[in-house]
Amino acid sequence: MLKSEGTLSDRSLPHGTILPIGLYALSGLAAEENRLLAIDTVRGYLVSIDPLSNNTTILNPHHVSDWIGVTGLTLWDDTFWFAKGQEVLSCNRQTLTPTVFTRLPYPVTGVAVWESNIYVTCQKSGYIHLFDRNTGELLSKIPQPGVGTETLTVHKDALWVCDRAEQTVYCLDRTTGAIQFSALTPFSSPTGITFYPPGDEEPTCYVAYADEEPYIRDDPNAKSPYQLTFRDRTFIHPLYIHHNPVDHYTLSNGFLVEMSYVEELLPLEAVTLNNVEWRIALPSDTLRQRVRHFEPIGHEFEIEEKEGQKVAVFKFDRINPHQGGLIGWKAVIEMYGLKYSLAPSDIEDIPTLPTELEQRYLVDDDDLAMDTETMRQAATEAAGTETNVLRKMLKIRNYVYDRLSYGIQPHIDTPDVALARGVGSCGEYVGVLLALSRLNGIACRTIGRYKCPAYPDRQNMPLQPDFNHVWLEFYVPEIGWLPMESNMDDTIERGPYPQRFFMGLAWYHTEIGKGISFEKMKAADKPEHISMGDLAINHIRFRILDELIPGDIL
Repeated sequence: MLKSEGTLSDRSLPHGTILPIGLYALSGLAAEENRLLAIDTVRGYLVSIDPLSNNTTILNPHHVSDWIGVTGLTLWDDTFWFAKGQEVLSCNRQTLTPTVFTRLPYPVTGVAVWESNIYVTCQKSGYIHLFDRNTGELLSKIPQPGVGTETLTVHKDALWVCDRAEQTVYCLDRTTGAIQFSALTPFSSPTGITFYPPGDEEPTCYVAYADEEPYIRDDPNAKSPYQLTFRDRTFIHPLYIHHNPVDHYTLSNGFLVEMSYVEELLPLEAVTLNNVEWRIALPSDTLRQRVRHFEPIGHEFEIEEKEGQKVAVFKFDRINPHQGGLIGWKAVIEMYGLKYSLAPSDIEDIPTLPTELEQRYLVDDDDLAMDTETMRQAATEAAGTETNVLRKMLKIRNYVYDRLSYGIQPHIDTPDVALARGVGSCGEYVGVLLALSRLNGIACRTIGRYKCPAYPDRQNMPLQPDFNHVWLEFYVPEIGWLPMESNMDDTIERGPYPQRFFMGLAWYHTEIGKGISFEKMKAADKPEHISMGDLAINHIRFRILDELIPGDIL
């Protein structure tokens, strides 16, 4: 559902998750009157689904073997169109006898029909092919907007593309293929898209998903009865979109999240500290995130403003040896998917970087090894002769992705060491990216601190992240700070790399203390060798309370 005005926080969701019965992996989605139509590519089922009851009917019970591997379902004038392997096929809905329309050199993943136009998407070719339905003639080709397998639908004057690897839905001009905007999906592995009900003035955009999930299987006859295994998981969920064309961004499905951050005082040494001030940054109010409420846990705090960010300050006259206690906060936050739609051509004639940003964000202020030969040479190799900020930042990102593999390290090394080693944690990815960007004149800063576990279907359950996390923001004059994920985030190495989190953030990224330190502690007599890790252990918990429709954050 495309929304263009209104606030976002107090709306009830008109539609929820659809859980078809007896299906394994949906691939392709269409709509008809009061029901949804889909393909289960594993079982070969062509199904009708009631969105209200989840009731599922198999429409091709005598032809399922012929439909295994089918993807990209669409319906036009009582005719189904779909793809299987390298072929585009059609069939009358009554006879269900497929007829080959065309064949491509590579596998086809998505088909959409609008009047006499047939849109066919092929990942390996990198194009969406436009055919004449009556003659079969190839009319033109549109570059695919993403790098993954894609499914298609047409709604009004737009071609909508759903990319599985990018976790993104793109709205394209149906004639030229120009990207109007894009939106991140709230779940991973989207595999189909349609608008329902068809013909409605303001239909809801529905997206199908297909993936696997781990679970503990109980086998009482086995020597080890509890076994970790995987099972198929497929469902359909509405995608809610708020597009702001003036400021070049799009918000998508959000969630109301309760987050708590607590330090448990647990000194490793018998140490006395006097006049203690312990500062912990609070969640930020941003373009895609709004803090509704926060409260102290364990100990009262004062609010301190630092560079426009709120910080909780806990004060103690004394902390005694082996003293116990909890200090922290709990916050209720609205968190939304965010994706900017900016092309390099949009920023060709921007002014130079303001002096105050140069002085702060083009310098080595965090052991970035920017004066080493390793980093200077890498900076030259990464950017080459590129001058456009977006293209340059993307080249630097891809250069780092080509040379680093993700791995947890016992401590964070300087960027030159991490780059030479070829393996880095998210903090080391950030360090290398910061150094190379700043050496190339791009103002960058870190942001983080945690990602809510991405299980929006597990509402009102305690969820704990495995690690903390940091990413980047880079500055474009006249546009502002744009987000960028620091590492590849579970995608295939050596590219082509998805751009889902280049100028974008998923709903589960929690922004805390933008541009400032997350946590600091000082005391009148703190020994130099004592760190916060020697004094306390942290506890982080999330709880997803509700799903939200995006609009304007006030």
